[in-house]
Amino acid sequence: MSEKQNSFIQVEHLQQYFPAGGFGKNKKYIQAVDDVSFTIGRGETLGLVGESGCGKTTTGRTLLRLYEPTGGRFVYDNEVIFDVEKKQFVDMLPYRKRMQIVFQDPYASLDPRMTVGDIVGEAIDVHKMAANKQERYDIIIEMLRRVGLNSEHANRYPHEFSGGQRQRVGIARALAVRPEFIVCDEPISALDVSIQAQVINMFEDLQEEMGLTYLFIAHDLSAVKHISNRIGVMYLGRMVELADSYELITRPLHPYTKSLISAIPIADPKIAKESKRIALQGDVPSPLNPPSGCRFRTRCPYADERCAHEAPVWREVDRGHFSACHHIDRLE
Repeated sequence: MSEKQNSFIQVEHLQQYFPAGGFGKNKKYIQAVDDVSFTIGRGETLGLVGESGCGKTTTGRTLLRLYEPTGGRFVYDNEVIFDVEKKQFVDMLPYRKRMQIVFQDPYASLDPRMTVGDIVGEAIDVHKMAANKQERYDIIIEMLRRVGLNSEHANRYPHEFSGGQRQRVGIARALAVRPEFIVCDEPISALDVSIQAQVINMFEDLQEEMGLTYLFIAHDLSAVKHISNRIGVMYLGRMVELADSYELITRPLHPYTKSLISAIPIADPKIAKESKRIALQGDVPSPLNPPSGCRFRTRCPYADERCAHEAPVWREVDRGHFSACHHIDRLE
């Protein structure tokens, strides 16, 4: 069987363009996600990394149809959620129980007028998962306990909690409908460094206990490498590399990935002194008007004329290791 046939999640040529003014032939679009493909196995964590604005969050939200896709196909557990070319779209309500999201900002994603109990219980009500008030209450308390909170927290409001506790509430809300797949949209970026490790460990424990599958989105590669089975790297709306976590960290086959890895802090001062930081020149181009050919070429130390005129092909360099670069032979 092929990788796709074995996969729980199949994303093929995903595209998300947002209108940005103009009319007719002059209409402009922000190319937030452009031709992104990947798979995720059941019970696996795929990390998705890249600079701010590269399309990571848009990818996750488009899969859940929080944004309607511009193009591409998404197959979930052998069921087609959408196929834009065939104009095939399912009713998402039944799938909201199976697919959930944990948002980045715990300060903005929780309704300040609702108690924590009602925040967690809202999805239980929508999907009619409790036969009575007692069962509803039991589910709420169970989910709070799973994320390290307790029954006393159910009657409090979000402003009474720290950032880390609020994110735990957001995670409990996602777990309340017992999903199979969770998009973790930069769930630790708004938290103190001291809390981040606790939350990552909790995600790992929950995955083992509940058999969860994650798309874990972050801009910090050092955090993602600990929780992910595989890591995909995005740049300016496109996937540039995808591999097993250890393989990607130890043998990057794209210059952008190499620069991200060089920025990971090293605790040992001797090793840190010997390591070479790869500083990228210039700024990320606008997704409204991306560069021709390779989108990374304006910041790449290996770029040549070919890179300016020919977009690199996304290909499997080694088993499970994909990259899109004309100069892979110079990187190995």
